[in-house]
Amino acid sequence: MNTLTPAAVADRAGVSIDTLRYYEREGLIGPIRRSAGGRREYTENDVFWIGLVTCFREAGLGIADLREFVAILRTEQPPQERVAFLRERHAALEQRVAALRRAMQVLDEKIAYYS
Repeated sequence: MNTLTPAAVADRAGVSIDTLRYYEREGLIGPIRRSAGGRREYTENDVFWIGLVTCFREAGLGIADLREFVAILRTEQPPQERVAFLRERHAALEQRVAALRRAMQVLDEKIAYYS
């Protein structure tokens, strides 16, 4: 089985090594395999999970939401559970986007006023 070093995975995922450790500590990825010398060895499956967690973090999901979703995936809940979770988060993101658009409009108005 091919394994990757923490540095290689961090580079590939676009996160820091500290972020990888944090994800592992929070139970969002892993458990990560260790070599005989105790060094972390990541698999392609680990890279997939890291990418998934990173994507959701970038979308604004908090650690509690991520823990919930990872638990849903790991316990093989029915697809309806996954869909319901994702729909709820989608709706929350839509509300956030709308709020950001309103804030941007106010900023644009202020820029125009002061220009």
